[in-house]
Amino acid sequence: MSDIKNKVYPVILSGGSGTRLWPLSRALYPKQLLPLHAECSMLQETLARVQDARRFGPPLLVCNEEHRFIVAEQTRALGVSPQAIVLEPEGRNTAPAAAVAALMLSRQDPEALMLVLPSDHIIEDQDGFIEMVAHAVPAARAGAMVTFGMAPTKPETGYGYIRRGSPFNGSDTCAHVERFVEKPPLDRTQEMLDEGNWFWNSGMFLFAAQAYLDELERLEPGMAAHCRAAIEHGKKDLDFFRLDPDSFTALPSKSIDYAVMEHAKSAAVVPTQIGWNDIGSWSALWDVGEKDQDGNVTLGPVIAEGSRNSYVRTDGPLLAAVGVQDLLVVATQDAVLIASKDQAQDVKKVVKRLEEMGSQQHVSHVRVYRPWGSYQSIDSGPGFQAKQLEVKPGAKLSLQMHNQRAEHWVVVRGTARVTRGEETFDLEVNQSTYIPIRTKHRLENPGKTPLLVIEVQSGDYLGEDDIVRFDDVYGRTES
Repeated sequence: MSDIKNKVYPVILSGGSGTRLWPLSRALYPKQLLPLHAECSMLQETLARVQDARRFGPPLLVCNEEHRFIVAEQTRALGVSPQAIVLEPEGRNTAPAAAVAALMLSRQDPEALMLVLPSDHIIEDQDGFIEMVAHAVPAARAGAMVTFGMAPTKPETGYGYIRRGSPFNGSDTCAHVERFVEKPPLDRTQEMLDEGNWFWNSGMFLFAAQAYLDELERLEPGMAAHCRAAIEHGKKDLDFFRLDPDSFTALPSKSIDYAVMEHAKSAAVVPTQIGWNDIGSWSALWDVGEKDQDGNVTLGPVIAEGSRNSYVRTDGPLLAAVGVQDLLVVATQDAVLIASKDQAQDVKKVVKRLEEMGSQQHVSHVRVYRPWGSYQSIDSGPGFQAKQLEVKPGAKLSLQMHNQRAEHWVVVRGTARVTRGEETFDLEVNQSTYIPIRTKHRLENPGKTPLLVIEVQSGDYLGEDDIVRFDDVYGRTES
């Protein structure tokens, strides 16, 4: 993979609703956007993995439109210039997302190879990853749909399995796929490990963009047609490409495995061992975490006394674990999870219960991120709500008004530039202003350090949907 003709185009899928790593992961800030394993987020780890310009072309990202500004910011912070950030109006699993990417890539380069990567995987061996992709290139050039099989380290019921068949075109590193098995029961997984030649299905793929489209036309012609329509009727929006909602949401939700791989005319697998983990649960983070002498993984202000083989993490208050064993204990500012390690997959049932209750604690954190910065609720009661706003240097909120609430702003750090009605003025630390109901206003940060403002809202209705935007640099103004 050295000359430009052999470059591989990474397609990074950044969907997900944040169910299995609740309460840290939420619908508006799912796990791939969080620094769960390293100082940077898992999305950034994935982007960094494919930054060798000799081997890889610029990445194409597919994400939920709700996450667009966070994805763009994390991409920018890493110094990556993607060729596109494609926005899904709703998640429809991996097959449609890959189809949209294949259509866009094939128009740019009819011979493009696309490397489909979920954005939430850990890979410890970067050199092994590069070698793995290189082994798959000849088979993909020959028209095969290539997947990557991870050598299993234990019986695992949460993964699909692939059985390796005969060598592909005489290769000693790539083989035909003999069989796919989706998440077998525990007794069968042990039998598979004893048999050998079975590998975990990693959910990573390499194939020619046109080959994927040809298979999709044969196997799922309706999906192919809707994906084409979603692009044809889509539109550019700042640095993003928005897929047409009507066309895309009419699609069925299907994975690449179900829609294409299991029925492909030519499916191949590259078996490998690269320190891979898809971080599908809190117990997976215990597996890859740095353990103390008692087998505990601890993060944040934690005291573990007489506890063993547990994952204990807090992003909020001091957390003390005394005499616990094989537990997952995760605390945030607004929620605490306590679960047995062997029931980690059931955390998603908690999220379902929260949905049924009408709670918002599966949707967002106490701190909510916006393209201009973030805000955090401090206190609320009948007719009032207090928030802490942090505005990034050079950023500004939309020019807006509210029909049912007034706002009071107090500057506690930095300099605020305020537009109120027809006037614009600056406020320094300890200065404040009042924004009456139905008054056009804007808050911006003209400085080089973050601006911190305490906002007190008062009125009959304080919902976030009481916003009328007149001008917005982030394209959120409604026509």
